[in-house]
Amino acid sequence: MVTSVHSKILKSIARKKKGELIFPTDFRAIGSAAAVKTSLTRLQKSSIIERISQGIYIIPKSDPVLGTIRPSLEDIAFAIARRDKARIIPSGAYALQKLGISTQVPTKLVFLTDGAPRLIKIGNRSIKFKATTPKKLMTKGEISGLVIQAMSELGKHGITPPIEQKIKTALQQEKISIIKHDAELAPAWIAQKLHSFAAF
Repeated sequence: MVTSVHSKILKSIARKKKGELIFPTDFRAIGSAAAVKTSLTRLQKSSIIERISQGIYIIPKSDPVLGTIRPSLEDIAFAIARRDKARIIPSGAYALQKLGISTQVPTKLVFLTDGAPRLIKIGNRSIKFKATTPKKLMTKGEISGLVIQAMSELGKHGITPPIEQKIKTALQQEKISIIKHDAELAPAWIAQKLHSFAAF
């Protein structure tokens, strides 16, 4: 039975692209959790797949110049969210970096989610999912949602004139109607700032 499961998983992986992420739950229709785990361990030992964290594997992909190519932490986070059918939005220092307010690339990406809270370690980096209220996940705009999270991270007194200018420039990429919608979901002081930045 295990051999049959292994054969089916091997065929399934052969149809996937190099660099694609794999989770044990991808094969739940093929066999039991124990049989799938055994098969993935065998495939890992054979270097057909690579384990990058607990329960997360990848089909190795390499480039003649760049060498081994791995997915970004963001790609991994969104793949996990799709697997779990959960919503996520960048938060904390990661939101600041995505907006260009901070040039420092964080080694820990923090996302707010309506899924299960957890910390996933990948080498010396990590992804943290923090449970939040449904309201905070109702923002429609990618930019305005980031701005709200970035401003929350900075606090009222941490938003300097240069940062205000970066936020204004970023919001120019967002539709006014979407900014209006998202402003209603933000804390009062952030909503006020959003209105003044967008000048509507």
